[in-house]
Amino acid sequence: MDRRSFVKMAAGGASLLALYKLVSMENVMAATESIEKINKPNAQWKKELTPEQYHILREEGTEHAFTSPLNQEKRLGIFACAGCGLALFPSKFKYDSGTGWPSFFDVLPGHVETKTDFLLIALRTEYHCARCGGHHGHVFKDGPAPTGLRYCNNGVALKFIPDSAA
Repeated sequence: MDRRSFVKMAAGGASLLALYKLVSMENVMAATESIEKINKPNAQWKKELTPEQYHILREEGTEHAFTSPLNQEKRLGIFACAGCGLALFPSKFKYDSGTGWPSFFDVLPGHVETKTDFLLIALRTEYHCARCGGHHGHVFKDGPAPTGLRYCNNGVALKFIPDSAA
């Protein structure tokens, strides 16, 4: 292979990579843009949520392990944000991680947003509802196939909506 052929091939590969990244970013942005944001003052959230929900969703708290009745929830349905009702996890994504919090190996695309959490010494990835910004938990890279992820959710931050056909 001569130098000119190599440069053409490398330029073509870089172009394909740039196009792939652009298309992937557009898909992510489209999923996020379709969810209208909810912005409410803290006083309104305090009226609408229980004290426990407010602490978790608005102050980024954590409930005690093994206290959520949603740990044992096995019916078909949707786990939605307790703050705004946005569907986050279908029940088929739930599994028993043994950690004491409802855990999921995937999330509905574009329904959560993440940020780096510096609260503890170890860096963690926090996720929150894409609609209302309510804190739900943290995502870890120790979950089952097919994603290898564990969305570790505070049960207080969720409401379960059973599938009416089940």
